[in-house]
Amino acid sequence: MRLHRLTVTAFGPFAGREQVDFDALSTGGLFLLRGATGAGKSSVLDAVCYALYGELPGSRKANRMRSDHAAPDRLTEVRLELTLGGRRLEIARIPEQLRPKKRGTGWTPEKAQTLLREWAADAGEGVPGWRAGSRSHQETGEEILRLIGMSREQFCQVVLLPQGDFARFLKADATHRAELLGKLFDTARFGRVEGWLAERRRQQEAAVQDGRRRLRELVSRSEQAAGPGAEPAADWVPAEGEPAAADDLAGAALGWAAVLRSGAAEQLAVAESALTGAELRQRAAQQELSAAEELAGRQRRHREALERAGALAATEEQEAAERQRLTLAQAAVGVESALRLRANAADGLRRAAAAQDEQRRRLGADPASAAGVAELTAAEADAREAIGRLKSAAADERRCAELLAEQSTEAADRRQAEELAEEAERWLAGHQAESDALREQEAEAREAAARTEQLEARRSETAQRLDAARRRDELRARAAEAEAGLLDLQRTALDAREHTLDLRRRRLDGMAAELAGRLRDGEACRVCGSAAHPAPAAPSGEPVRPQDEEAAAAVQQSAELALATARDALTQLQLGAATAAGTAGEEPAAALAEQLDRLTREHRSALHAAEQLTVLLQRRERLERGHQHYSTQLHEGREHMAARTARLETLAAEHHELAQRVAEARGDAPSVAERAARLGEWAARLGAAAGAVRAAEEAAARLAEAEAELLRAAHAAGFGTPQEAEAVRLPAERQAQLRDRLDRRAAERSAVTDLLADAELVAASAQPPADPTAAREAVRAAVDGLRAASSAEHTARERRAELGRLGERLTGLARELAPLLAEFGRISRLAQLAGGTGGDNRLKMGLESYVLAARLEQVAAAASARLVRMSGGRYTLAHSDQRAAGGRRSGLSLLVVDAWTGTERDTATLSGGESFFASLALALGLADVVTDEAGGMPLDTLFIDEGFGTLDEQALEEVMDVLDGLRERDRAVGIVSHVADLRQRIPAQLLVRKGRHGSTLQLTGPEAG
Repeated sequence: MRLHRLTVTAFGPFAGREQVDFDALSTGGLFLLRGATGAGKSSVLDAVCYALYGELPGSRKANRMRSDHAAPDRLTEVRLELTLGGRRLEIARIPEQLRPKKRGTGWTPEKAQTLLREWAADAGEGVPGWRAGSRSHQETGEEILRLIGMSREQFCQVVLLPQGDFARFLKADATHRAELLGKLFDTARFGRVEGWLAERRRQQEAAVQDGRRRLRELVSRSEQAAGPGAEPAADWVPAEGEPAAADDLAGAALGWAAVLRSGAAEQLAVAESALTGAELRQRAAQQELSAAEELAGRQRRHREALERAGALAATEEQEAAERQRLTLAQAAVGVESALRLRANAADGLRRAAAAQDEQRRRLGADPASAAGVAELTAAEADAREAIGRLKSAAADERRCAELLAEQSTEAADRRQAEELAEEAERWLAGHQAESDALREQEAEAREAAARTEQLEARRSETAQRLDAARRRDELRARAAEAEAGLLDLQRTALDAREHTLDLRRRRLDGMAAELAGRLRDGEACRVCGSAAHPAPAAPSGEPVRPQDEEAAAAVQQSAELALATARDALTQLQLGAATAAGTAGEEPAAALAEQLDRLTREHRSALHAAEQLTVLLQRRERLERGHQHYSTQLHEGREHMAARTARLETLAAEHHELAQRVAEARGDAPSVAERAARLGEWAARLGAAAGAVRAAEEAAARLAEAEAELLRAAHAAGFGTPQEAEAVRLPAERQAQLRDRLDRRAAERSAVTDLLADAELVAASAQPPADPTAAREAVRAAVDGLRAASSAEHTARERRAELGRLGERLTGLARELAPLLAEFGRISRLAQLAGGTGGDNRLKMGLESYVLAARLEQVAAAASARLVRMSGGRYTLAHSDQRAAGGRRSGLSLLVVDAWTGTERDTATLSGGESFFASLALALGLADVVTDEAGGMPLDTLFIDEGFGTLDEQALEEVMDVLDGLRERDRAVGIVSHVADLRQRIPAQLLVRKGRHGSTLQLTGPEAG
């Protein structure tokens, strides 16, 4: 992953639009991100994280993204261009924020936006360029996550090495260390494996306990089904929570169930024998009861027949009278329909006459109220014809109403067009003045912008001259001091030389005496070779030894060397002063400083004026858009007014013509519809009156026909008058009841005669009275005995069947428990091993902790390779898997190994500077391991945030050597710091300046600002 360009707008402390060219920054491999405290150095890293993941880093997640210094109409935006997986991408994100409404006052929410673009060699028509990708937050996030291979937490920990986090991680306890490692290496899946094994263990244990519970339930049900006296199972059934072997359970269950079934079979055989005897006794008693009941019934039937025969003899005269009455009523049936027809006709005539009077009354005093059917029908037809003629007038009336509505709408449209045109005229009237004022302000701003560049160049030149003047004055002062010191050194060198020459001369002069002092009698002279020494020379003064001469020569050489060095230094000072004077001239430094202050003030003032150019251009753009909008509005308003005026005139003419026709058609009525309604109501009244008169005439004719038919029917039935037939008429229901009663009495008399003649009944009446009560008691006793025997047999049969079913279930369940117990043993051991609770787990370390310990061991190894270099070969990090005391988490301890003492000690004993480079080595080691874990995604850009201020010069040098090694394979490393010494060490720098109106970014070097 390599960053190319970052652009932030109204983000964090940056009020305007700021851009970072990472390609230019990372040319040398290392670059410095510096600035005053609170200027916004970390905000640059926040913007990178937000562009990639749509969220800020975890430690700064609560910070507001929008700049408080930004203009209200400037939206907060972050745009990042980078290379991921060989693809050059651009990510633009706009967070959710409030912006001023485009129309009116107030604020409106701006929704969050995301845009992903990719650089393509062929973006369209064979031209390279950006090709639009996704606009979805979710799709962009998934694509970036897939390409980077790291979560936001991993990225912030590996790429944006955060200030203070790794110092805390270095000295944290195992619990907090595990939290960070778990997030970075995503070891939650191993924790889920632990949980899964524990859950499986609980499930298996629950299944085993459930099996045992079902076993106890089946045993209890078997004991209940076997009844009292059966062999109990308490001796071999395990209690709640008590272990038991599956084979023992199966054998005991099979044997016990077989014993119970054998006893139940014997009980069933005894019950079946008792049931057979009870059935025989019940059948005999039932036969005796049937014979007694049959005799009693015959005797009762004979006795009842005698009593009924006497009662029938007393009703013979009444039956004769009723038969005569039924005969007359049947004769009058032929007259009944004619009577009903005459009554219906009379009733219809009364109703028709009443309806005729009512309809004539509704006609009022009109002459038609006394007319006949023909006149009323003709009057109704005339009214209907008039209604038909009013239909076209009704359509004209509706059109008049529609025209009034259209006139109102058109008038409202014309008033609205007039208002818009007046508004446009008012705005356009003040447009020219505002445009002229803006043009003048733009000219001033452009002039200020041009002056800004000139002033910046002059200010830079003056600053260089000021620095050169100060160096010139300093070097001249130092040269003057050096000249004075040079005279002393010259005198010292001359004195040393003279002393050396003097010693050499004196030694030469005393050389003969020195040689004579070495002569010995009998030994050859080293000069002449003679063994005789007749006149050896004597010393003239204090002798000069060779070491004296050598010491004087050394002093001379030292003095001359010091003199040469001083001369070289003086020459360098004079050259430097001359060079500085060539740059600064001879103008005093104070005058140049005053000139630089004046230029700085003028530059700041011009820069402030030039910054207004963008605002003025935006105002001009809005003004031009307003001019175009209101010109169009004025033109359209006038056209709309003309069209609406013409339309109103057309509508008024049409309405006047239709209104005259409608007035003629409605007459004295309020409206044509009301006129038609009145005619419709009068036509309906005429029609109803004609129908009523016609119905009355028809009802009178039907009554006359009914009376003639009634007289003919009475004569035909044998009656003199219709009144005689009506007097003897009976309703059909009453005739049916009378006929049915006479038929029942005749049938009853015949049945009684047959019963009295029955030979069996006569023979039974001659026998003694029967006694079925005693026979019933005997049957009841036999039935009770049969019921008891049947119940006992059913109980024994059900017991045997139930014991058979329970025995099969009990045996199957006992065999089913065997694999469950074996599986429970295996899963229990695995769960204890993975959870760190079993005896086999010596360190009491869970599976996730074991994986984290392995990762920490890799991190410690990778960190130690850099820590050795940073600490001058003294320190390395070691992972410890010793079991922690007090039940704390094991396997996540870190120790620092001191090579100077050969001891291991806690990381909390490191000093501030030692903690920093140990933390930095740990962070870099963790970055390497996480990168390998993420699939080897190359991280071409890294950031290290603060901490260098705790290092001495030697430690800083060693740390910088390690950081230089990070630049291998074309990797760029950004250091976030305000340590002054780093400005001289790292040429490429990004300066973050803070000000009253927000911070700004600038690429600069160590000599700037």
